[in-house]
Amino acid sequence: MTAQTRLLNRLSHADRDRLMPLAKEVSFAQDTRIFEEGDRADRFWIIRTGMVTLDVRVSDRAVLPIDPLGPGDLLGWSWLFEPYEWDFGAEAFSPVRAYEFDGAAVRTLCEQEPRLGVAVLHGVAEVMAHRLEAARVKLLEAHRTHGRI
Repeated sequence: MTAQTRLLNRLSHADRDRLMPLAKEVSFAQDTRIFEEGDRADRFWIIRTGMVTLDVRVSDRAVLPIDPLGPGDLLGWSWLFEPYEWDFGAEAFSPVRAYEFDGAAVRTLCEQEPRLGVAVLHGVAEVMAHRLEAARVKLLEAHRTHGRI
């Protein structure tokens, strides 16, 4: 299990029971653009099946794949931090089924249930650290390979 799959696993059964009623099941067809870097971030997903590619725009025409995400992985953290804008883009690499959560509703629940809030924050921070490291590595590789980004 990777660091990115631990968000739900770090929650107690009781906390998961409080969080999961906020989820709705959604699906994305292969090649669907799920969100764009810089757009409003008001939700997040836990991937159930399929693969999603996180990417970062490096020029007007070039998008660099950063990290593949699969079942159990958290997709999206920007819903948790102002200004609530996506830091990366995301595209369905295959058909995807996921649990979708409304970011404002989860933030409210986390404020009402501080223990749950701390667990969610730690889980999201762990994912952020992994994703930022993956982005750094990919950007350095692209720079070494192409001499510029």
